[in-house]
Amino acid sequence: MTPTDRLALLQEFFREKAALYRRHQASAERVSAYDSNNAYQYVLAREDAHLDWLRRAITEAGGVAADPAAAPAPDAGPAGDDARSAAEFLGRWQPRVAAMTHARDRKMLELVLGEVAEHARFFAQAADGRPDLLGRRPDGAGTGGGVLPRRWVE
Repeated sequence: MTPTDRLALLQEFFREKAALYRRHQASAERVSAYDSNNAYQYVLAREDAHLDWLRRAITEAGGVAADPAAAPAPDAGPAGDDARSAAEFLGRWQPRVAAMTHARDRKMLELVLGEVAEHARFFAQAADGRPDLLGRRPDGAGTGGGVLPRRWVE
């Protein structure tokens, strides 16, 4: 893999990952169930770290990381769609990342893909209405009725 090919791959991965991040921001605004929304907030925090790693790698390779436009608003039931889009992302990127010859970037992308797989599981569980996405509450502990209707203000 040439340095030019490496940079192009990192930039393409970044654009797709940033698009997923924007989509998850839009989805989090529509998910009012406390446990599901907490899972979205966790995923967004991890994705923010992933994008930072990618920006640094792209800059070190001599490129610029360009953020994509905002993602379209999700339809009803965003968690199921987000689970599918994460699985599709994994399907597209796992073989390409496995073929990378730059060991440090390959490991970074493998870590990101591992967390995308975890996020896909969270989204699938949220779509199923599971209340224990990030852990279990003690018996009798409640959630206070949900989350605020608007979480992301820019």
